[in-house]
Amino acid sequence: MIKYVPQMTSVVLEEIPDKLALALDISNCQGQCEGCHSPFLRDDVGEELTPAAIDRLFADNFGVNCFLLLGEGRDKAALESVARYVRKTHPSVSLALYSGRESVEDELFSIFDYVKVGPYMPSKGPLNNRETNQRLYHVLKDGTKEDITSAFWHRGIDPNVKK
Repeated sequence: MIKYVPQMTSVVLEEIPDKLALALDISNCQGQCEGCHSPFLRDDVGEELTPAAIDRLFADNFGVNCFLLLGEGRDKAALESVARYVRKTHPSVSLALYSGRESVEDELFSIFDYVKVGPYMPSKGPLNNRETNQRLYHVLKDGTKEDITSAFWHRGIDPNVKK
């Protein structure tokens, strides 16, 4: 079962380049990132992300063109089922996954259009820091993984530029 926290669901512009993403915080996080902004997501909280919940989220958020899961929970089969349901019922919507793991299984790259990997490390910063350990990949139609992390760098502070 995959659970999300409805109160934290939002439409975001900054997480996936050129996408208006419906972002859902997923609980039962596998990570233990130092400096985590939402440590309560490590717990089993929220509501089950069912097909009915997904349909309601799309009905309430007209115009989104990306479905973004912020976390993957602990049930890989349920995660894949959610992604396949979205793909089937909303074929024009991109699917994105933010994982805090160093890497994810190839199956996840075959299901999602965008996959972010890497735990948050305060010393390395988020995606908009050129020194980040995190990477955002765009999975192309032929299965090639294109690293698009640099798309965020104009939004951050360049540590190589002296003031």
